[in-house]
Amino acid sequence: MFAPDIEIRSFQSEDSPVFRLLNEAWITKYFSLENEDRLTLGNPEERILKPGGHIFMAIANNKCIGCCALILLGPGLFEVAKMAVAEEHQGRGIGRKMLEYTIAQAKALGARTLFLGSNTRLREAIHLYESAGFRHLPPERVPSSPYERANVFMELHLEAGGPEPSCGPAPPVS
Repeated sequence: MFAPDIEIRSFQSEDSPVFRLLNEAWITKYFSLENEDRLTLGNPEERILKPGGHIFMAIANNKCIGCCALILLGPGLFEVAKMAVAEEHQGRGIGRKMLEYTIAQAKALGARTLFLGSNTRLREAIHLYESAGFRHLPPERVPSSPYERANVFMELHLEAGGPEPSCGPAPPVS
C-alpha cells in the first residue's frame, strides 16, 4: 500500500503531544526512554525550535501520522532527529517522503551538512538514510552522543562541490 495523500507542514504548538507520542512509540518498542528523550519530547519548543531547529509534521486525513526534526548543531550543520511514522502507517513511503522533505528544508535553510545517530537494530531506517545519500562516519569521526542506544552515525553533505563522504559503510557494531 502506498503513502496516502499527505501534507507536510511545520510544527505547531498543539502538535507537542502527538510529537511526543509518535517518538515514544518507536523508542519504547525497540529501546527504553532515556533522559535526553524525556527532556526533548517533554518540551520540543525549548529544546529544538528555540535554539534554531525545526520540526515537520506529516498529516493524513487531518491527523498527524509522522514527524521529523532538524536540530541546529552549528552554522550550516543540522541533526536529523526524532523521525517517526505511526506504526499503522509504516511501509507506505511516508518516512521517505518525510526525509526528502526534511533534506529539502535543510538545503533551503542553508545547511551544508546533515548528521544523524541511529542504531543497528533499526535496519529499515538505516537503509532509508543510505538510499537518501547519508554515509557512515568512520570511528575516528564519531562524536559523543547523549543517547546510549546510538551506535550508528551518518552524515550527508548538501553543498554542490562540497566534501565527498569520507567512508563507506561502517562494520556492524555488536
